[in-house]
Amino acid sequence: MKPLNGRVHDGSSKQTFLFESFCVISAYGLIAVHGYRLSQNAALWNWSCILAIACGWIAADFVSGLVHWLADTWGSETMPWIGPRFLKPFRVHHTTPESFLECKFMDTNGDTALIGIPFLLSVFAVPLTSHWGFWFALFLTSFCLFALPTNQIHQWAHMSRPPRFVRWLQASGLILSTDSHGLHHSGAHSQHYCITTGFCNRLLERICFFRILENAISRCTGLQPRSDEMQHWR
Repeated sequence: MKPLNGRVHDGSSKQTFLFESFCVISAYGLIAVHGYRLSQNAALWNWSCILAIACGWIAADFVSGLVHWLADTWGSETMPWIGPRFLKPFRVHHTTPESFLECKFMDTNGDTALIGIPFLLSVFAVPLTSHWGFWFALFLTSFCLFALPTNQIHQWAHMSRPPRFVRWLQASGLILSTDSHGLHHSGAHSQHYCITTGFCNRLLERICFFRILENAISRCTGLQPRSDEMQHWR
């Protein structure tokens, strides 16, 4: 099957660009605020804080895969708001992956920042006076810190020649590499969904995590995975 022609990323209107810019600036501003708040509780820092940061790094990759799988697999582009805003970009990316490289920084990162802001605001509700509260706040902040650049990392993975520091991060396994992400774009785009670091992909594929979820949903609802996206292929 070949993708239908003419499907490219729509880009942002002026109003959308301003909203996306607000989301990106706000999200990273909240990261900075939480970083300062956490730094003021030096007495609570211990070895478990490293574990909290590591768990945030892994959780960001897993959630990126879960969101990617949901957007690729279920729903329709015609669904109100969520369809054109969140589902269509994933479907278009499969038919014309190179068009993603035309997206500007705010357009690329705005949606991830929008989703991340509620999580970052929730950190204010976590008390920093106890070890468990401090650990959970550090975990949430780390999770958001690693998750926010997911779409930027994804875009870098499609570049033939990303910046040198990005190539170093890719080679070290700290972020998604081009070769690793290429596995998702082979076949029916039904594998290797994690796009922050790609760390979780191997285990999730080994245990057939997403296939099990798809089978369970199909049995319960009668829906078939990727049925909407197939309309854009022939």
